[in-house]
Amino acid sequence: MTTTEDSRSAPGGASTERPGVPGPGGPPLAEAGPVSEKEARRVAEAARETSWDRPSFGKELFLGRFRLDLIEPWPRPAAPDTARADEFLGRLRDYLTSEVDGAGIERDAAIPDEVFQGLSRLGAFGMKIDPSYGGLGLSNLHYCRALMLAGSVSPAIGALLSAHQSIGVPQPLKMFGTAAQKQRFLPRLAAGAVSAFLLTEPDVGSDPARLATTAEPTPDGTGYRLNGVKLWATNGTVATLLVVMARVPASAGRRGGITAFVVESDTEGITVERRNAFLGLRGLENSQTRFHDVFVPNENVIGGEGKGLKIALTTLNTGRLSLPAMCVGAGKWALNVAREWSAERVQWGRSVGDHEAVAQKLAFIAATTYGMETMLDLCCLLADDDRNDIRIEAALVKLYASEMAWRVVDELLQIRGGRGYETAESLRARGERPAEVEQLLRDLRINRIFEGSTEIMHLLIAREAVDAHLSVAGDIIDPDAGLGRRARAGARAGAFYAKWLPTLAVGRGQAPRAYAEFGPLAGHVRQVERFSRKLARSTFYAMSRWQGKMERKQVFLGRVVDIGAELFAMSAVCVRAVAERAAHPENVELADLFCRQARARVEALFVALWDNTDSVDAMAAKRILAGRYAALEDGIITPAADLPWVAGWTPGPSTETDVRRRIPPAD
Repeated sequence: MTTTEDSRSAPGGASTERPGVPGPGGPPLAEAGPVSEKEARRVAEAARETSWDRPSFGKELFLGRFRLDLIEPWPRPAAPDTARADEFLGRLRDYLTSEVDGAGIERDAAIPDEVFQGLSRLGAFGMKIDPSYGGLGLSNLHYCRALMLAGSVSPAIGALLSAHQSIGVPQPLKMFGTAAQKQRFLPRLAAGAVSAFLLTEPDVGSDPARLATTAEPTPDGTGYRLNGVKLWATNGTVATLLVVMARVPASAGRRGGITAFVVESDTEGITVERRNAFLGLRGLENSQTRFHDVFVPNENVIGGEGKGLKIALTTLNTGRLSLPAMCVGAGKWALNVAREWSAERVQWGRSVGDHEAVAQKLAFIAATTYGMETMLDLCCLLADDDRNDIRIEAALVKLYASEMAWRVVDELLQIRGGRGYETAESLRARGERPAEVEQLLRDLRINRIFEGSTEIMHLLIAREAVDAHLSVAGDIIDPDAGLGRRARAGARAGAFYAKWLPTLAVGRGQAPRAYAEFGPLAGHVRQVERFSRKLARSTFYAMSRWQGKMERKQVFLGRVVDIGAELFAMSAVCVRAVAERAAHPENVELADLFCRQARARVEALFVALWDNTDSVDAMAAKRILAGRYAALEDGIITPAADLPWVAGWTPGPSTETDVRRRIPPAD
């Protein structure tokens, strides 16, 4: 599970990096514990992918370059892959429909053993694993469609499969594992051995520089001894293989640093101390796990010492696509319930869908679901052809889908009224259709936190969006840069901006007949081109105005990213709708509807860039934290203060009962 400080989240500090601090060549942290803000950023920055050896539509969009050629024509999946995937998806649908009781998983807060076994027999735990290792070898597109299908029956099953394959052992090994590691572990994983990813600790989340779990090399040089406690490990109570992030101490001849290990969960010294319980996803098997002198052999290191955070970030570039898949599924489910209910339910002599207040909500749900699905499909198709760098696009769709799906289901609950707030079991007991709206709202809420919270995603994307500027002008605004570095940066910046700034003044979007091939959507495409240049101008102006202080303008940067997300979505829906208009002419209507709504949001965001209460809010927050307004809290009974907000832990063997759950293997 991922929160702003969670085991599935991207290390978020990378997004607030100060220009000019040491990169990967800088010295590693000597030990865990309190670190400076600058040091924390250096560690996260060192984990970033710094090269752009493939084109990126999102990167160009933030620079005011509307590279429509990177996403048009609409990509198509390979026909053989589609046929093979469709056969699996059909079997998965049949199994989920006939054998899985989503209401029972919610009621019992557990996925039954037989469901684990059934999914294993189907090959669902090996969807992303190559057939040579016993997996199905599905494309990103079809993998996400499988997650969407599973999540529509039980979001807990969607989270199980996603955590196992997108960030658990299979994906890091696929990208960074040795041939021996793949041969050793991937067949087990494809056959149903569940995996988990352990990064977060009780007091360490998006600030990985403070990671406290250690991996001490053994005196005989054969391996490492792991010691520490990991929190919020999705699948942690049922996993048999773990990816564990731990700090290898630096020493003579050993750089050390945060390192990724494959760990067998039944190794001596591992204790699953508790299963955590949450607002939603009640079937989620999520743990706090302690490591005490756990031996891990050298051959279980993934990618080499000190590469752990880079592995985590790189894995998430495509791994993040699994979460929006379940958000898209939620949008489709919400649309179905909203449409059928609004057509049948009558109030004041008309169906509720005929009332303008509800009609607006229906239009938002339909348009937004189309937009989310289109963004996801495009990202998956781009990832599958491997010709584009999608780190920005994948982050944008994760951010956008998690926020918009929450709004979609909140609007659905409002349409359903009291029945939306009522549990499915209560509805069923009264003889009414048990639509699990309140459950879906609870289940979806975590997606704004999973795999990087919205706030962290804003900063991570913003860091990538301004990378071109920092690469040429970063030393100018770096307080630690000497005169020589600043002079060289000034020369680079002068050459870059002399060519770049004039391109932001006029573009193809100002030509009345531009993009005529998009027919009724041409006006929206022209508007995206104009908005893209305006966004780049606004970002440049902000950097010129705030310079080194730009990193602290987090709300401003969040709005910049939100504008970029809307523009990416508008571009995608226009390209898709035109490509599919012969078979689905109604999609042109949906694309037009989405773009009209998105344009209104973008225009409001542009206004808010400069007309806002950000500075006043920041000052108010300082006063709130200082207790100036504490009297406002009078008159209520506040939470008991007898326990800390963050529980501490001490090294040593566990004193708790091991609560891991062992799933019998499938027949």
